[in-house]
Amino acid sequence: MSEYDIPASFARAPDAQQRARLVFTDLDGSLLDHHSYDFSPALPTLAWLEQLRIPVIPVTSKTRAELLPLRESLGLVDTPFVAENGAVIGLPPGWCHARLDRPSSGRDGLAIKHTGVDIGFIRARLNVWRKRLNIGFTCMGEMSNNEVAALTGLDAARASDARQREGCEPLIWNGDQASLETFRQALESDGLELTQGGRFWHVMGRGTDKGRAVTWLIERFAMLRGCTPLSLALGDGPNDVSMLEAVDQAVVIQGVHDARVTPRTPALYRTTAVGPAGWAEGVTHWWGGEEKPLQTLSGTRITTQ
Repeated sequence: MSEYDIPASFARAPDAQQRARLVFTDLDGSLLDHHSYDFSPALPTLAWLEQLRIPVIPVTSKTRAELLPLRESLGLVDTPFVAENGAVIGLPPGWCHARLDRPSSGRDGLAIKHTGVDIGFIRARLNVWRKRLNIGFTCMGEMSNNEVAALTGLDAARASDARQREGCEPLIWNGDQASLETFRQALESDGLELTQGGRFWHVMGRGTDKGRAVTWLIERFAMLRGCTPLSLALGDGPNDVSMLEAVDQAVVIQGVHDARVTPRTPALYRTTAVGPAGWAEGVTHWWGGEEKPLQTLSGTRITTQ
């Protein structure tokens, strides 16, 4: 058993009475530790946001199959999610429009939106360009569960979930920089895009990215609730840039990789801590020190197994 206190800085909560708020977050390397997938350093902040009824929305390269159990572990079953870098959007009942959405008949009642290109087309074109350009890369769909587990640190069951792609194919690049640019241009001729994540490069349909999915969700919230929310996004990788540029306030979490993350966002904060500790630092920077108190949570404790 372990216990976490709500930080004293959160005794003064954001003025959510004046403006609705949304938090969009990357998972791997951000809310989840890059290596262990632990999120315990972020638990007090998550509890605080839940107390204020501020939705925390995962926006990730993970698949829908991976996200469904993760949403339960994180306590985010009532919020939407964005999977596969924007190719899949999941809407819980509270975010569904009576005429525009068809919730599933399953117990979760999710409505699923596919915004990208079918995974079959992506994989077919990747095979074509690999042979035509004589370049080296390995797609996740070509790997075994054990190989994916070795690369990611996931167990076999979660590695299997990670391979259930719908609209975005991760790959390991084995070539040089010049070949990478040639490959990128070839994909663009097929209406596909290449973006870099924390572990993999990702191929998806043009116009499919985290930023567009986030913009769509902000607009959906405004349509259903009649107000435009203040939005905050947190991420650590290059594939998070479009998301960080789509919101009012952004946080670049210190990464464990060497990739540059340079969003053109005026309201930008860079953390000194990594992973979920950096995530908590970023939320605290923007929303943890405001003047008007909503409620005092300094005595609240949460317990996890």
